[in-house]
Amino acid sequence: MADLTETNKLTSASARGDLREVELMITNGADVNQRNEYGYTALQAMKLGCPDLATALLKANADPNVCDALGLTVTHDAARDGYLDTLRVLLEHGADVNVTDSHGNLPLHLAAREGNLDVVELLLQRTAEPMRPNCEGSTAYDLATSYNRPSVARIIRDHPGINLAQ
Repeated sequence: MADLTETNKLTSASARGDLREVELMITNGADVNQRNEYGYTALQAMKLGCPDLATALLKANADPNVCDALGLTVTHDAARDGYLDTLRVLLEHGADVNVTDSHGNLPLHLAAREGNLDVVELLLQRTAEPMRPNCEGSTAYDLATSYNRPSVARIIRDHPGINLAQ
């Protein structure tokens, strides 16, 4: 088990987007999957707009599918916040787009709700059941519609294999 102080330093460097510090700590044997005092790994805490940082952590065997207390993975976070480049890196390293959070939301639900069109397009290609409802019975299409995201709703509606009559 890694020293909590070292783990906190790694997650702090990751949250700041300090690639050089993260790489140095990895080289010196930091455990990228150790949770900090708040329960987050370095990948969960990382600055999402830094795909190179995600790559460094994932190449050091960071688990892209670790969930937080709400069942959110870093894939949910990247999808919700529209970080397409980081999301691509996560997917290249085994991130599961079919994991639901504690509310039954797929990363696709969160991207659709927030209107992240490019992210929705990517996730539609990778999600096993894009019309799967969350715990409230809403699909990604429903969320795009109710949150006034017409471009996203149109992309979902027009995606091959989507049947809104189901």
